[in-house]
Amino acid sequence: MFDKIQKVDPRSIWKHEAHDFTPWLSDNITELGESIGIELEVTEQEADVGGFSLDILAKDLGRNANVIIENQLAITDHDHLGKLLTYASGYDADIIIWLSTEMREEHRQALDWLNQRTDSNTDFFGVVVEVIKIGDSRPALQFKVIVSPNEWQKSKKKQSNSVASEKSEKYREYFQDLLDTLRETYRFTTAKKGQPQNWYTFSSGNKKFLYGHSFAQGSRVRTEIYIDAGDFDENKAFFDTLLTQKESIETELGQKVEWERLDNKRACRIAIYRSGSIEDSSEELQKIQEWGIQTLLDLKKVFGNKK
Repeated sequence: MFDKIQKVDPRSIWKHEAHDFTPWLSDNITELGESIGIELEVTEQEADVGGFSLDILAKDLGRNANVIIENQLAITDHDHLGKLLTYASGYDADIIIWLSTEMREEHRQALDWLNQRTDSNTDFFGVVVEVIKIGDSRPALQFKVIVSPNEWQKSKKKQSNSVASEKSEKYREYFQDLLDTLRETYRFTTAKKGQPQNWYTFSSGNKKFLYGHSFAQGSRVRTEIYIDAGDFDENKAFFDTLLTQKESIETELGQKVEWERLDNKRACRIAIYRSGSIEDSSEELQKIQEWGIQTLLDLKKVFGNKK
């Protein structure tokens, strides 16, 4: 009555790892991000690391951290484990992802050990690429997470400064609630993990800018468009183009907007502020969070089609 699930050799789909699978993964990086609960954006394919090439260099948009992704359309081996650590060092990566079609037990243990021994900002993931089909159906891909960070073990390393830890935990709880609402109610992001930091950024679908929400200096909370295409002149030109639409943009947003060209920095910012601090009461933080969510949605509505 039921057909059996069949595993398909990934190499029957992608003949060559570098020429076929890596470009495909780069174009579908969101699917990998969803499997591990972070929002990824590709920075570069075949990124140079000395005399070697990293398959994919990406960003964790939530904390603006480097992510290295090493692909292996085969069972894991010691050679790729060594490359993984070399690339992580070369790009000072916070997130290290090893993709393979099968993970040896000794390599799973090695990644678990690295998660236990490294600092709280460094996360190792082991992900198995599986292609399956049912009967004569089209093949379907799934990312099976074999290794991920043990947050309880990581959290023990954050307790050296109790005051800092308490404030960091407040930030983490605030952004965890924010992420859950944005993901589950509005499908604004695929990110799942709040971070112990005072800001979070989100993909806009346009590599020229990000959406952001943060606790700024002077007891102010900020929701913003953060413009950084990686080039000073390109950033300023894009900002200036948007500035010509200032009147219509501010009318659509219905809030006071601060246009921060930041001429002494590479990036630019278009921001909306309100008063607030992470030290505010839980009732006030709830109001701040509701404001932040609505303002992010408004920014996406207004800037979502800007080029």
